[in-house]
Amino acid sequence: MPKSTKYQAKHPDGTGYIHYTPEEDAVWRDLAAQQTPNVQKYAAQPFLDGQAALNLSATRVPQCNEVSEVLRDLTGWSVAPVPALIGFSKFFGMLAERSFPAASFIRSREDFDYIEEPDIFHEIYGHTPLLTDQRFADFSQKIGQVGLACDTSEYAWLIRLYWFTIEFGLISENDGIKALGSGLASSPGELWHSVNEQTVVRRPFDVIDILRTPYRIDINQPIYFVLETVDQLLEASQRDLIADIKKAKSLGLFAPTYPEKQHA
Repeated sequence: MPKSTKYQAKHPDGTGYIHYTPEEDAVWRDLAAQQTPNVQKYAAQPFLDGQAALNLSATRVPQCNEVSEVLRDLTGWSVAPVPALIGFSKFFGMLAERSFPAASFIRSREDFDYIEEPDIFHEIYGHTPLLTDQRFADFSQKIGQVGLACDTSEYAWLIRLYWFTIEFGLISENDGIKALGSGLASSPGELWHSVNEQTVVRRPFDVIDILRTPYRIDINQPIYFVLETVDQLLEASQRDLIADIKKAKSLGLFAPTYPEKQHA
């Protein structure tokens, strides 16, 4: 994740309500209007089912409390507003407690089409639909539990499993490939790219391969991993992931397939 951001968190009042301006609500409205037709076309059924269950507002930024009310009934999860950027230890700790950390700000018009750090549109529109499904909810909790148990030096290895599944995973569906990950669902450009771009490498889901695959957060991914069924995630959650991380470390990272980021 990025190390800094120009955005500041919006804090809930005493009732848990976050006050968004009419301009911020309009950004949500326009993002949802732009993305929903793409999601209907390219997103996997579990994501679409989750959206239907949540019935998110199309015209204003949803409140974490109202989303949590639905999630608690379905999977026992909640959504908690957090600062724009949090560390891995806090992230894993919250997942382990079935609490999803949601950056509370929404992007500006200047960043409408792309924002490097997660905002409330990515968090709520992108992430919470999968958390209505017990399978994805349990897998997310397992990632958090492993994160609490592993050494801090292993965080970067573990987060790749989350990145290439919950964030940017694909899945086989109806003799085709659909987007599953939250980062894809909330990204107008990468959603199409992940499913249709012919230069993209789409690899079979394999835990060790995923742990060894580096990525950049600021580009469309050149590599995606494709689940055959959601059951593969359930199987992965039952593995000794700390042992898997140690094996991946012993084998080493694959060579990146993307250019190095140029620093100013």
